[in-house]
Amino acid sequence: MTLRFASLGSGSKGNCLVVESGGRGTATRVLLDCGLSPRETERRLSRIGLAPPDLAGILITHEHDDHAGQAFPFAAQHKLPVWLTYGTQLALAEAGKPAGEVVTRTIDGRSAFAIGSLEVRPYTVPHDAREPVQFVLSDGARRLGVLTDIGASTAHVEAALSGCDALVLETNHDPDLLWGGGYPKWLKQRIAGPFGHLSNADAERLLAAIDRSRLSHVIAAHLSQQNNRPELAREALARAMGCAAEWIGLSTQDEGFAWRELK
Repeated sequence: MTLRFASLGSGSKGNCLVVESGGRGTATRVLLDCGLSPRETERRLSRIGLAPPDLAGILITHEHDDHAGQAFPFAAQHKLPVWLTYGTQLALAEAGKPAGEVVTRTIDGRSAFAIGSLEVRPYTVPHDAREPVQFVLSDGARRLGVLTDIGASTAHVEAALSGCDALVLETNHDPDLLWGGGYPKWLKQRIAGPFGHLSNADAERLLAAIDRSRLSHVIAAHLSQQNNRPELAREALARAMGCAAEWIGLSTQDEGFAWRELK
């Protein structure tokens, strides 16, 4: 058995992560978020050797377009089920994006469930969405923690991510670049606020607060293309890990990252 994961893209223009559990011929694969167009999602899946029929379904963290905007069109086209909270589905419907004929499965942010050989454990986070969650995914032996949209860390979040074998962690912005940039004041306040996004320093503090003893992969994700720099994000996480900045992985908007494997 192995657990592996790859990103199709990460950032404000669209997020999509692929997680796979199991051996060849018996693998369970899910998309975590679907903010890229169906055609682009298919193209980027092919880049990592997959096609839509290889997927068991889609997990959604929250209703924002860069995470869920294309989930129902892609799911409808390929007859895939979608797992999401009741609040997220309601918010999508109110935004004119109903599920239609797509099979939806309501999840509870406090209860684990299984998709094939994957154990999926959602956990609640502070973010400016209706009922947002993030996920820890496991094959029973190894755990991948994903945290891409959160305004401020909490003890609950740190407990959920402690002891993971791999972590995809938001490093959205550098405060100096954000406040010195051209965004309107209200948007800067939203991003930096307690229901917005993590700065590099916030992510560094969160990483330093959790049990890091099993971590073999740490990926900086959801970087703002205007308000951050890859080297700043990697340096911040490297300080928490006590490692070289080059060891920290990077999930980009255009390339995501290639398969990473946990054996």
